[in-house]
Amino acid sequence: MANFKKYTNSTVEKYVKKRQNEVKLGEKVHIGNLEGQYVVIGVPESVGVKANFGVGGTETLWTAFLSNFLNIQSTEKLSGADVSIFGYFDFAPSVSVAQIDDAVEKITLKIALEGKIPIVIGGGHNNAYPILKGVSKAKNQVLNAINLDAHSDFRRMEGRHSGNGFRYAYTEGYLKKYAMIGLHESYNAQNIIEEIVKNPDIQFSLYEDIFVRAKINYVQAILDAVDFTRNAPVGIELDLDCIENTLSSAMSPCGVSTLQARQYLYHTAKNCDIAYLHITEGATQLDSGLKNPLTGKLVSYLVSDFLKATI
Repeated sequence: MANFKKYTNSTVEKYVKKRQNEVKLGEKVHIGNLEGQYVVIGVPESVGVKANFGVGGTETLWTAFLSNFLNIQSTEKLSGADVSIFGYFDFAPSVSVAQIDDAVEKITLKIALEGKIPIVIGGGHNNAYPILKGVSKAKNQVLNAINLDAHSDFRRMEGRHSGNGFRYAYTEGYLKKYAMIGLHESYNAQNIIEEIVKNPDIQFSLYEDIFVRAKINYVQAILDAVDFTRNAPVGIELDLDCIENTLSSAMSPCGVSTLQARQYLYHTAKNCDIAYLHITEGATQLDSGLKNPLTGKLVSYLVSDFLKATI
């Protein structure tokens, strides 16, 4: 675990902006240990994204998220006492996706073996595979997953990248039931759609059926996914490229709103047997030059919604 850097009090304190008569979350969280029930780690990398022909920059989300998250208020609704800020990965530019897989698996295994819930922020969706693998091994049982995403990330096993993490996890027996919400018709290959329609372990809804043709109610689509995955612990996945105009590796002018993304995390956290939370693909600066410093604050909102629904 040489690539993993545990935080210390001094490294976290520099992010916290203290104010008189207020208590920030960063003043209450556990730092560099597994004391909290929810253990937050960062995976600042874009190796898997680039391997899938996406735009790099997903390594920029983690620090932006952390600086925002540590400065929200610690209240009776969300106390930092329930949360550990454990650490982050520091990968060399030459690292491979397989090496990232190995490192992320080991840390999520360690967290889950302690009976804690990993919250993994940053990097590409390639990390779904090692998270599922690590937590599944710790629990000694197969997991289910729900993914709010424009893409299935169920591409063929053609070498590891951000577009096939769930395929690898499913094929290797770490993932059983996989529910997807809001897939975009124009960005999922016909052969994949034909395959997942026939697979009894997979359920999905289309963005167009929910928001364009109004065939399905959005909240009901979430609850249907919850029901489909109810028989095992569930990994909650959110790819930020599904949120309209959010800076991400495959950002889109069409997608769910930030409010709808928050609703997704609230309803899944409230109704599932949670195995982990994974928020991925976001950035504050892309290799293309596009910037949006608000992405970190958005993810802070999303994580706090998740926590408030479960604590």
